[in-house]
Amino acid sequence: MIRAVIIDDIPEAISVLKSDLENYCVNIDVVGSAEGVVSGAKLIRDQKPDLVFLDIQMKDGSGFDLLEIVPDVHFKLIFTTASDEFAVKAFKFSAVDYLLKPIDPDELMDAVSRVEGQDKPTQRIDLLKENFVKAKRIALNTLEKIHIVNVEEILRCESNINYTMFYFTDGSKLLVTKTLKEFDNLLSGHNFIRVHQSHLINTNFIKEFLKSDGVIVMKDGTKVPVSTRKKQVLMDMISNF
Repeated sequence: MIRAVIIDDIPEAISVLKSDLENYCVNIDVVGSAEGVVSGAKLIRDQKPDLVFLDIQMKDGSGFDLLEIVPDVHFKLIFTTASDEFAVKAFKFSAVDYLLKPIDPDELMDAVSRVEGQDKPTQRIDLLKENFVKAKRIALNTLEKIHIVNVEEILRCESNINYTMFYFTDGSKLLVTKTLKEFDNLLSGHNFIRVHQSHLINTNFIKEFLKSDGVIVMKDGTKVPVSTRKKQVLMDMISNF
């Protein structure tokens, strides 16, 4: 059994999550709950759980405040949060598991299944703290490990069926286990544009646009096709550089 605790400042939320875990995740044993940062930190110290369900915002502080006063994150972690687009993007950048309230039972089961095979999330929690201020680094999952890279060092991304190949400014590349569509949504607002169904580029590294050929030339010399639909959007963007 996986020993878990729930930390949330809304008693009803604790009750619902505990009931859902009993009904849908029979391998989870909820050994305690708390309604704040201080009481939650004490609960973790006393119970030494394998898994913590942690609310982001509570009356006496945030989930991050709690992690600051717990000396060693020896447990696995799933954040719970109300719907917040900025928060969700930060979680995705950091490859940290989260659940949106109200929690869907299928998503709960998926999240529990994912964390069972993970190591302690210490490095990804540090990254998440950064990304709640301003996303500068991103966690990329490959088949072997999680790589944490600087967003500004990503040159372009190319679709590879259900995977995405990342190309970096130093000439290296990485095959990541998510689709290009997911990264299109994630990197929007960070100077990236999807110029083709199979290509997402960092506009900071555009060298030239060959309009007659419908091709972007990147600073490393790579030629990336531009779809007819995206041509005018790209030209408007370039004209504002």
